Amino acid sequence: MKLNELQPSEGSRFTRSRKGRGRSAGNGKTSGRGQKGQKARGKTRLGFEGGQMPLYRRIPKRGFTNMNRKEYALVNLSTLNDHFEDGAKVTPAALVEAGLVKNEKDGIKVLGNGEISKKITVKAHKFSASASAAIEAAGGKTEVI
Repeated sequence: MKLNELQPSEGSRFTRSRKGRGRSAGNGKTSGRGQKGQKARGKTRLGFEGGQMPLYRRIPKRGFTNMNRKEYALVNLSTLNDHFEDGAKVTPAALVEAGLVKNEKDGIKVLGNGEISKKITVKAHKFSASASAAIEAAGGKTEVI
């Protein structure tokens, strides 16, 4: 192979088409838009259906989205019982470190699903009534952050 024989690989070089540069360029006059009509003259906005009532306006709307809604990361009592030792302090940071919670979101809520037999101190943003009762019955403490 010689220097004068070097060529770019097939399909790696692409010459862009120059629209509206005469008939010899291949896309002269109407520049590949066809004859007249709305699409030849300009763009239409997203969801435009030619003047027909668009789908997003035909379908009824219900409800609303509460901007102030708080979403909590949920943890069950059975999970705490399995992953923490007797006398441990359970904090949001400890839950993330243990891999029980991937993302803290707006806080952590402890739910009363399952049973707890260990004496642990749990610090969380919210507790369900059954969860706090079960933790204290096992001899542990609940602290709301």
